Amino acid sequence: MTSNESCASPIAVTNLREFFRDSVHCALRKRHVAVDDHTEHYVVNVLTTFARSEELYEHTGDGMRLRPLALMFAQAAEAPTAEARHRALRRLGDVSLFIAGFFAHSFARKLIDIDYHIAMGGGAYGALADSVRVAALPEVFAELAKKFQRLVDVLNDVADMAYVHTDKDVLRLYEVWLKTRSPRAFDILRRLGVAPVAPVAQSAARGH
Repeated sequence: MTSNESCASPIAVTNLREFFRDSVHCALRKRHVAVDDHTEHYVVNVLTTFARSEELYEHTGDGMRLRPLALMFAQAAEAPTAEARHRALRRLGDVSLFIAGFFAHSFARKLIDIDYHIAMGGGAYGALADSVRVAALPEVFAELAKKFQRLVDVLNDVADMAYVHTDKDVLRLYEVWLKTRSPRAFDILRRLGVAPVAPVAQSAARGH
């Protein structure tokens, strides 16, 4: 599959897991993102799990709400046992990946931006890779941490299959590209007729 091919063609599936499996595999190939089979399977499991709102949101006094990432991080830092810390870090990484991958457009209306989710999620997976010693999980978490940004792009493609980008997206996509250097944002901007260029001051700062 070339980088110009689309994953938007209808995929015949019989259940949600199969849909995510085929869609993620297609988007990985489109973005030329190579991951281990265990990592791909892990991502599909995250999507399948959080597609059920009761798994993503938590019961609070105000109803079902998504716990802020900062509170998830605090829960991991204050966990009384290693097992509890691992569970908290894993949820932090999984939620960050899912939200950044499937709700990227909503960040335009929020104070907390996509790069915050990428940093929190990548950091959580990196910490897990250094501490978990179960089967293939350390390697999976290490790859998730290393390729978090690219996997967010992959999940954006999965979520965007039915979305048509317009000129209204240009500024937001440019902001995303400036903060994350997302190859996906760069490609979409080019298709919209924009050649992304970093500000001179920012480029100079990166050179030192």
